[in-house]
Amino acid sequence: MTLAHPPAGGRAPVPAPAGGAPSREAARAVLAAARASRAAALDRWLASLLATAPPHSAPAPSPRAAAPRGGAAPDGAEQGDAEAGASHDKTSRDDLPSAGPAGGSPSGSSQTGGSQSGAFLTGDGGMPEGVALVAVGSHARRELTPGGDLDLVLLHRGLAGVAAIADRVWYPVWDSGLRLDHSVRTVAEARTVARGDMKAALGLLSARRVAGDHALVDELRAAVLTDWRADAPVRLAELSAMCRERWEAQGELAFLLEPDLKEAHGGLRDVHVMHAVAASWVASAPDARVRAAHDLLLDIRHALHEVTGRSTDRLVLQEQAAVARALGLLDADVLQRSIAEAARTITYGASHLWRRVDNFTRAKHRQPPGDPQGTGRRGVERRPVGDGAVEHEGEVVLARNADLSDPALVLRVAAAAAQTGLPLGLATVARLAEHAALPRVPWPAAARDALVSLLGAGPAAIAVWEALDQAGLVVRLLPDWERVRNRPQRNPVHRFTVDRHLVETAAGAAALTREVARPDLLLIGALLHDIGKGWPGDHSKSGAVVARDIGARLGFPEADVRVLETVVRHHLLLPETATRRDIDDPVTVQTVIAAVSEAPGREREVLDLLAALAAADGGATGPAAWGAWKAGLVAELARRAAAALSGGTPPPAPALAADHAALARHDGAAVRVTGSRITIAAPDRPGLLWRAAGVLALHRLAVKTARVVSSPSVSGASAPSAQTAVLDFTAVPEYGTPPDPAGLEADLRRMLAGRLDVAERLERRARSVRIRPGVTVPPPRVTIVDDASRTATVVEVRAHDRPGLLWRVGQALGSCGLQVRAAQVDTLGAEAVDVFYVVDAQGRPLDASDALDAVRDRVLESLH
Repeated sequence: MTLAHPPAGGRAPVPAPAGGAPSREAARAVLAAARASRAAALDRWLASLLATAPPHSAPAPSPRAAAPRGGAAPDGAEQGDAEAGASHDKTSRDDLPSAGPAGGSPSGSSQTGGSQSGAFLTGDGGMPEGVALVAVGSHARRELTPGGDLDLVLLHRGLAGVAAIADRVWYPVWDSGLRLDHSVRTVAEARTVARGDMKAALGLLSARRVAGDHALVDELRAAVLTDWRADAPVRLAELSAMCRERWEAQGELAFLLEPDLKEAHGGLRDVHVMHAVAASWVASAPDARVRAAHDLLLDIRHALHEVTGRSTDRLVLQEQAAVARALGLLDADVLQRSIAEAARTITYGASHLWRRVDNFTRAKHRQPPGDPQGTGRRGVERRPVGDGAVEHEGEVVLARNADLSDPALVLRVAAAAAQTGLPLGLATVARLAEHAALPRVPWPAAARDALVSLLGAGPAAIAVWEALDQAGLVVRLLPDWERVRNRPQRNPVHRFTVDRHLVETAAGAAALTREVARPDLLLIGALLHDIGKGWPGDHSKSGAVVARDIGARLGFPEADVRVLETVVRHHLLLPETATRRDIDDPVTVQTVIAAVSEAPGREREVLDLLAALAAADGGATGPAAWGAWKAGLVAELARRAAAALSGGTPPPAPALAADHAALARHDGAAVRVTGSRITIAAPDRPGLLWRAAGVLALHRLAVKTARVVSSPSVSGASAPSAQTAVLDFTAVPEYGTPPDPAGLEADLRRMLAGRLDVAERLERRARSVRIRPGVTVPPPRVTIVDDASRTATVVEVRAHDRPGLLWRVGQALGSCGLQVRAAQVDTLGAEAVDVFYVVDAQGRPLDASDALDAVRDRVLESLH
């Protein structure tokens, strides 16, 4: 029998333009054309192998001549027990000679197949009847790279002599030097194997006829698809577990220095799996962005095989420059950046697909009796989770009345998703990217506050940030982000690209917000601390300049911008000084003090921010960058520097503003509601603050700031009972439209007159609200600030903000017999930073330690 040689996986020449280096588009076009040409040539050659020749008797080949090099000869039909798409014998390409030029015209050669037993009936074209050769895997998808395996199934209708046909196909393939996975099956056998073996099922889902009986292949595909869809609840759960096990073993493709392009999370295998899930009709097929990312990784894998001459899928460091050149890329860093972007696109698309799969499998498990198909559906609940955002089927989506012209909407919806621990809906992100307004420079306070709230959600913020990034929103919000986006860090200590490291650091900093006076500056500083790595020179110095510009862009006051700039410039100060200098030397501490003094008046604040940022940065970098020893040194250095400073500035007691003086002179009570500003002036009494806060909570208003001043100078009296209190709130709706100002004012007046039972109404509302757990947050902290005031006890409360928080804290202070003389309440993102100046019934501060402990415990209890 005369057979043609197959096309080999030789090098595909890339045309170079006049400049000498191939363009990216030209290089990739050549690789794609080479794969297509090779697939067509392989199909022709394999079809020629299957075609029936005149029967003849041939002596059995000797083991040396007939057996595939490096493996045993096939056993014909006896090998029907091998899985479809996998082999008993996988012969190494490295052990075999080249089979000819890639995509070239097959050259004839005389090759003898295995022994034949009898003649076969033939149909049109000389093909045996009831036999078909089927490709699975990469050749079925026409994606076979030079080092890829050829996966073939010989399908037949129970022919007794099918072993001879198999020999006539397998032996020439082995002798050509191609790596072969093979099996021989009837449709029933293939169907049985697919139902019991996931890898076999995945291969057969992509089966493509190469030659032979069309009807037989159609029958196989229909049977496998029918079983796959019928068993979807079980098979997809099994497939999900397999993928997660693979991801755990192989890691994240986007963040690996030497990634496996096929098996790592975000690699080629994930796209193949996505197509298999789509075949079950549970989720849609990969979109155009995912397909483009897949094609890029496929080209990189092809170039890797060309460059190395091996079938490796791991892109090691020493091969990256050559692969980049073969693809027309500038250098290895550009290659790594392209891989990271493609892998993150695939990972993001797959995350939505697996979420649909998880919802599907859970729904099947809890389907009601009498509904075996799971077709019955309860009414879909849309629960508000923030202003403009609702929870819908496990995702955060836009509320029907969301105002797309609101410049804070994008970040507020993202923050709502992160704070509830839910993903952003895919359609919602797309709609926000296409239609929503973005904040102008400088940002309004609401947009800045939403960004801080998003970052303050901790690890839950990472997936939400990724959703914004995939939609192109991050670089539109922060244009300087483009320079660090997907930028690799060629340092084994670092686990992530620069941009992901920044987000991971901010997520880690969220657990340390109780350690600093300004949690908002900690979170933003963490997000920007390495932003200078997108610029030449010392990244700390260039980053400080960028951070100053971004701080101003975000609308921070000039003093806060200076703090951010100082923190970014010196973010390595504490860990580098603690590990490289003698902390017992006074000069070492003075070096730290000199650095933090670049923000005059905020030295202690900057020191605390640097200490918290060092811990968050080290933890996000990797275990080699942070440990107990290093953490101890940094903490000790920070403690010594704090002791050398003047002790910082205690929180000042709020003073009565001039515009409130006239309002406070009213003999009775005065209430003023102007937009988000609510001002109350009334004779001071126990519980006034928390009752007023309770009324605001009843109207679903979230307190962003509150200032309470109780001044005897207004009324001319000195006894606490004769003082006039002024309460000045800034409050915004938890969601939806603001309450009717007249109704809010009326309820506040009823509260002042003692005709509104605030506690009972709040309890009734609390019982009717279903609370979602949300994300894990740091535990609250209550501190008695020593020496902050001679006339009052200062209680500082740090907690995660939630509806009614001020009501609960005030109630706890009231239950201790304390009256709030002054208060300064701020909500920074999702963090409440509240300071209360309290006195006892006689108007005096507390002195006894047991009384102070009781106050601290009671307030802490109210926060849980």
